[in-house]
Amino acid sequence: FQDQAMMKTMSGGNCTLNVPAKNSYRMVVLGASRVGKSSIVSRFLNGRFEDQYTPTIEDFHRKVYNIRGDMYQLDILDTSGNHPFPAMRRLSILTGDVFILVFSLDNRESFDEVKRLQKQILEVKSCLKNKTKESADLPMVICGNKNDHSEIFRKVRSDEGENLVSSDENCAYFEVSAKKNTNVDEMFYVLFSMAKLPHEMSPSLHRKISIQYGDTFQQKSFRMRRVKDMDAYGMISPFARRPSVNSDLKYIKSKVLREGQSREREKCTIQ
Repeated sequence: FQDQAMMKTMSGGNCTLNVPAKNSYRMVVLGASRVGKSSIVSRFLNGRFEDQYTPTIEDFHRKVYNIRGDMYQLDILDTSGNHPFPAMRRLSILTGDVFILVFSLDNRESFDEVKRLQKQILEVKSCLKNKTKESADLPMVICGNKNDHSEIFRKVRSDEGENLVSSDENCAYFEVSAKKNTNVDEMFYVLFSMAKLPHEMSPSLHRKISIQYGDTFQQKSFRMRRVKDMDAYGMISPFARRPSVNSDLKYIKSKVLREGQSREREKCTIQ
């Protein structure tokens, strides 16, 4: 993340893609362990579901879009369910633009964790908003995963999930199955709509492009003969690396100081 006047650069293979900072966003996925966070991310990125469970420390992904000639960048932070470093989780919240909170419908404790996370996000973002005087909304989806399981295993009622979002028009509740790919596309569509991002960023509404087309990807005239009827394309960066902690801290600091506030003024705590 850089100043609004700067351009973001994504390099992959032999191509370099420049994305305006105003079109660059970070999506943060949070929740307890083993609830399916990475499975939902996998569905979003490549439409696949992995049966084998691998604990996540922290995974970073980047997807770049050409939508009607305009470039967009979506960074995806798939966080650990164990939260071994609370300061890192808080920093992830501070730098996030849109959020997905995941729990498992057959695990009551994971639902309680989502309630704690929702409260923490609202508190942290409120603190930052007070410093920057921003009026931006906070798009968030609360996601009950594993709705493909039998109802006899359900530990969280649908109305309990609905109650978490009932008082916030920028927060929505979905029950999904990453395994069966149920309601996943719909969830992302609503999330991007709340964030006022192009609908075409949703998994099913753009053409997936290989990195080999990167050199022409950002051109406004970019078209492929096979997909003349589409004007939205998405490409995963296979070489994306998470910005350093120092970069994230500088980004938050610049947001606060950009409003002319003194360095000595009270800051949002990140630990």
